[in-house]
Amino acid sequence: MKLRQHGFTLIELVVVMVIVAILTAIAFPAYQSQQRKGSRVAAQALLVNIANRQAQYLLDARNYAVGPGALGALSVSLPGEVAPFYTVAVENAAGGTVPSTPPSFLIIATPIAGTRQEADGELRLGHDGTKSRGGNPGW
Repeated sequence: MKLRQHGFTLIELVVVMVIVAILTAIAFPAYQSQQRKGSRVAAQALLVNIANRQAQYLLDARNYAVGPGALGALSVSLPGEVAPFYTVAVENAAGGTVPSTPPSFLIIATPIAGTRQEADGELRLGHDGTKSRGGNPGW
């Protein structure tokens, strides 16, 4: 009577490991890209929310909130999906931190160095609706 052995050979195990490694090498960059896109969309939604609040603020104060205290004046806090990846600043469209005449604003979300968003580039939204990402028009 012949004794039969059960199990996998070393070759079969190596083949399975190679297949898993190839699938991981393909899937992981796609997963990282989707995470980056998700964080970008959350930041874009925040910029639009800030712009909407600016419109309401303009009706009350006759100027836009700009400078370091702008987010506080607008009662906006950075959500958890944005804060670890972006810093957000509100300036007047000329680049200063004091209100301008005529009223204008530019909201800038700058990726934090060392995060997955770093390569994404700066997100900008102006008072006139102009949008840019990484220096290129549009989002």
